[in-house]
Amino acid sequence: MTLVRIAPSRNHGRMDIRQLAKHLGLSIGTVSRALNDRKDVSPATRERVIAAARTHGYIPNQSGRTLRSGRTGTIGFMLTLENDSAIHGDPFFMALLEGLQSGLGEHDLDLVVLLARKGEDGLTFLRRHVSRGTVDGWVLSGTQQDDARIAFLLERGIPFIALGRTATAHDYAWIDLDFEGVVAEAMSLFTQAGHRRIGLVAPPVSINNSQIVLACYRAALERAGLPFDPVLVHHGETDESDGEETARALMALADPPTALLLMGETAPVGAYRALRSIGLEPGRDVAVIGLRDSPACRALSPDLTCFTLTLGDLGLALAKGVVARLPGRAAEDEPLVQQLWRMSLRAGRSHLTAS
Repeated sequence: MTLVRIAPSRNHGRMDIRQLAKHLGLSIGTVSRALNDRKDVSPATRERVIAAARTHGYIPNQSGRTLRSGRTGTIGFMLTLENDSAIHGDPFFMALLEGLQSGLGEHDLDLVVLLARKGEDGLTFLRRHVSRGTVDGWVLSGTQQDDARIAFLLERGIPFIALGRTATAHDYAWIDLDFEGVVAEAMSLFTQAGHRRIGLVAPPVSINNSQIVLACYRAALERAGLPFDPVLVHHGETDESDGEETARALMALADPPTALLLMGETAPVGAYRALRSIGLEPGRDVAVIGLRDSPACRALSPDLTCFTLTLGDLGLALAKGVVARLPGRAAEDEPLVQQLWRMSLRAGRSHLTAS
C-alpha cells in the first residue's frame, strides 16, 4: 500500500496546547473545547483562542485527537493500478485531487490518496483500511457494474461518495461524467457526416461506464438506422498503447471503420500514430473523436475533436458531496448528491472527413 497525504499549507510552529493555554491565561480544557468548536465556550473566547493558535502556529496532536474523537480529520481517495488513468501517465486525477483537497481544506480536512496493490481485490483493500480506521470518509473511483465496495460502506454506515455509478440499485452519493451526452453528440457528428462504419474503443467491460458507453453507442446506431457490428467494438485499457494497437487492428478489417470514437484519455495519441503508420491521415482518411482534451492530446495535429470539463470544479463538487455525508456536517434532510457532470464539445478538425 502506498500512501500519499495532500494537506493544506500550515504554519509549522512548536507551541503545544499547554503553552497556548498559558499564553492565553486559560485552562487547557477551555482551549481544547474552543479549538473543537464546543458550544460551552463563548464565541469571543473561541475567536481569541483560534486567532492565537494561528498566530503561534499551534498544531493539535492528531493521534490524541483521533483517540478522543474517533475521527482522523482525513478523507481517503481510493486509486487502483488497473483502471485509473493516473497510472497510465494522464494527469486527470492530479487536477481532480487538487480541487478535491481545496474543497476539503475549507472544512479543515486533509486528503489521503490510498493506492491499492496491483491485482488486489478492491473490497479486501477497503476492509483493511476500514478496520484500521484510516480515514473518516471515502471517495471511490473506477466503479464496477456491481461494486461490492459500495454495498460494504453502506452496510457499515461509512460516509463516502463515488466518482461513477453502478448498474445495481443502491441509494448512495455519486457524481459521474455525462458519458451518455458525450457518446450521443460524437455519434451524431459521425452519422450526420455519412459514416456507416464507426469503431469504438471503450474501457474494460467490468467498469460500469464501459457498459453505459456501449449502450449509448448501440442506441445511436439504431437512431441512424445502422446495424451493430461487434467487431467494431473493443474493450481495453484505453491508454496510448491500447489506442495504437486497437486502431491498427480495426483498420486491418476486411471492411474497416471510417470513423473512430476513442473513450480514453490518451488513446487518441496511439490511434494517430497507428493510422499514420499505415498511410492514413486522421481527419482526412479517418475521422477521430476523443473523450477529453488531456494535455497529451492537445499537441495532436490535426487538433482533436473531443470534450472538455473543469477538473478542479469536479473535485470541489466531490469534496462537498463527501463532507455532506460526515456526521454533524450537514442538515439531516439534505439530499444525496447524484449528478451527471456535463462535458462540452471542443470541435477540432479530426472529425471533419466524410466517409
